[in-house]
Amino acid sequence: MRKIKVGNRFIGDTYPCFIIAEAGSNHDRDLGQAKKLIDVAVEAGADAVKFQTFTADKIAANISHPIMQLGQEYEGVPTLFELYKGLELPREWQTELKRYADEKGIMFLSTPFDYDAVEELDALGMECYKIASFEMVDIPFLKYIAKKQKPIILSTGMAAMGEIEEALQAIYGQGNEQVVLLHCGISYPMPVEEVNLAAMDTMKQAFQVPIGYSDHTLGMTVPIAAVARGAKVIEKHFTLDRKLKGPDHKFAIEPHELKAMVKAIRDTEKAIGSPVKALAQVEEIHHRRGRRSIFAKTDIPKGTIITEDMLAVLRPGIGLMPKYFDIVVGRVAQNDIKKNEPITWDKI
Repeated sequence: MRKIKVGNRFIGDTYPCFIIAEAGSNHDRDLGQAKKLIDVAVEAGADAVKFQTFTADKIAANISHPIMQLGQEYEGVPTLFELYKGLELPREWQTELKRYADEKGIMFLSTPFDYDAVEELDALGMECYKIASFEMVDIPFLKYIAKKQKPIILSTGMAAMGEIEEALQAIYGQGNEQVVLLHCGISYPMPVEEVNLAAMDTMKQAFQVPIGYSDHTLGMTVPIAAVARGAKVIEKHFTLDRKLKGPDHKFAIEPHELKAMVKAIRDTEKAIGSPVKALAQVEEIHHRRGRRSIFAKTDIPKGTIITEDMLAVLRPGIGLMPKYFDIVVGRVAQNDIKKNEPITWDKI
């Protein structure tokens, strides 16, 4: 299984999970709020903080088709185009946000949604490209990004296996094999019962690349479970406050939850540990104190043939193990054995 280098970090089976705190559009076009999101990601211990670089007229058609009409939950924003218009990250912020993230010691990422964004982010020295699920089938766009010869973290929400294969072929065809695939569910929020984390296993086996998970469920249970299942990248939306206006705040986690999620992921990685089934060092005292062994249930004089009713199997494990019980029965006591004395080989 290959490993992918992103900045000074590796992503692969033997490396810690790479955690992306997804700020997305939760800056609400407020630069101060965007910087606070970076601060929260740093405080939580995330590896990267990610925004989204798009312009409404480069991502959606400004048309009145019924599919573009939004419901009441979007608080007076009538169309998808107008929703995007209100969530654009001002392009002039990118340099400042990258500088601020560098200063704070966290990797800056932003998902590009158009060709100009790819160039702008490349010029900033962004370490890798994160591609959204919706863009995964835009093969010319994938090829363009792949030519930058930077690692690509590719979300695969809604995708069939054949579509993932086509995307990988497009990227590999440009001489770039630095790809991580993220399993992802596209609903906001995503119902837990529809997540299908087992699909990560299928993707890993089929494509032999590092696998991760991009989460849109409520809470943090599913990302933690994904790490336990082998996810080497986790991407999770976060916000300063779920009560803020905007479509992505409602399903995002808040600062204290992001910090708790990162800690839980790191604890999960520690708990996964080694595939070797063996006695842990901290178990040693309990191994001897709590396991049973063979004891004399009564005084056994020297020369006595030991019978079953003379023995008991008790804690602690300082005598012969219980599996030797039938071997001890019928043996002769070599010395006087006192009641409650552990039976050892030199005594029989």
